[in-house]
Amino acid sequence: MGWYILKLLILLPLIGLMIWGSLKLAQKMQGQFGAPQGGGAKAVRVVETTMLSPTMRLAVIEFHGREILVSTSRAGLTRLAEAPARQAPEGPAIAENGK
Repeated sequence: MGWYILKLLILLPLIGLMIWGSLKLAQKMQGQFGAPQGGGAKAVRVVETTMLSPTMRLAVIEFHGREILVSTSRAGLTRLAEAPARQAPEGPAIAENGK
């Protein structure tokens, strides 16, 4: 019985440390897979997503100066609309309230 408790006291923290380490490694490596070679800017950027139901959502994707509205579901992606990309505002927007 004492041998079992000794193994438990040694292996349980060891397993916890291995789980914690694998989670930290996954967080560190998350953004590195699928990155373009050469350190250039990404060609595709997700601008906005909206959940319509648990299995369906709308996403606006920017690709080469175009914004594409797509529907995502279990069946895959469907392109719904396409428009020129909107320009981001130059400075911070300041709301004036009449003063």
